[in-house]
Amino acid sequence: MTKPSILGLSGSLRLHSASTAILHGLASAVADKARLDIHPLSAVPLYNADDDGEMAPVSVRELKAAILAADGVIIVSPEYNYGMPGVLKNAIDWASRPAYSSVLKGKPVLIITSSPGATGGVRAQIQVRETMAATLSRVVAHPEVVIADVYQKISDGRLVDAAALAFTLGAVDSLLAEIDLLAGRAADR
Repeated sequence: MTKPSILGLSGSLRLHSASTAILHGLASAVADKARLDIHPLSAVPLYNADDDGEMAPVSVRELKAAILAADGVIIVSPEYNYGMPGVLKNAIDWASRPAYSSVLKGKPVLIITSSPGATGGVRAQIQVRETMAATLSRVVAHPEVVIADVYQKISDGRLVDAAALAFTLGAVDSLLAEIDLLAGRAADR
């Protein structure tokens, strides 16, 4: 059986982004059971309905193709001013077109948020969940993954905190089970 393909989307464009570090940590930790590729959002322009459809910019077509090719998606978002960053919302807006039949429809999605504060991005988590509900994606039924004090849990550009990684990997297992369910495979995980 081939390993499931997971697409990672980081809601931060920073060079040393905690969101991207979380994805790198997960990619290493799940390598034996899934392939996790991180797709950058830095080239995705601001959404403009005039440029949508067949005229969409190359970076948008690449994003949609990557989502379509993936068995599931992991979105990792920081919390900016009690919500998700504009870059992430913008990418979701592009990917959610055409409405009700986009590449996100029916796609298993795991949402992870983090912050340097004590709440772990819980307010951004709610906002991302509401937005993903509008895309008709299948947000994984698992307790919310919020990583508080995130900078204390990252080393060398990867999530390394044992407790945070273990809880997050449990959520990834739920994503993989959802992927198996949709593929009609018995979950061996």
